[in-house]
Amino acid sequence: MKILSWILVVLGIAGLISVRVLEDQIFYDPFLKYFHEADKQTGYPEFQWGRLILSHLLRFLLNLLFSCIIIHFIFKNKNWTLQGAALICIVFAITFPIYLYCVFTKFEIGFLFSFYMRRFVIQPLILLLIIPLFYYRKQMLLRTNSQQ
Repeated sequence: MKILSWILVVLGIAGLISVRVLEDQIFYDPFLKYFHEADKQTGYPEFQWGRLILSHLLRFLLNLLFSCIIIHFIFKNKNWTLQGAALICIVFAITFPIYLYCVFTKFEIGFLFSFYMRRFVIQPLILLLIIPLFYYRKQMLLRTNSQQ
């Protein structure tokens, strides 16, 4: 059963990688090329608000699904998986409106700030914090249980 869990973790990681690799084919994101060029001289792209928001929400849901698979099969704890999902949703709920504001103001708040807000919206960066956090939590619980 342990091998199956690790296979599912690897499939979750492969899912996250697939979302990233296929981003230009799956999602509507006119800012992909804009930020990829990293050239402030590149013109601000025209876009459709509705398609942009729906595309980012779809990407978030896919990243959330694959992140939850990873968390669940690493720690095998349903409550921790739900807590991880909640943390990911909270970070998205904070960063997504900020990113949309940056888009609305044509990144006047700052190119790098907007770039990094976009990263938090489209990438599952919080997963890189959740896994060590839960690992530490697991070690603390094991240490507490062994002392009793």
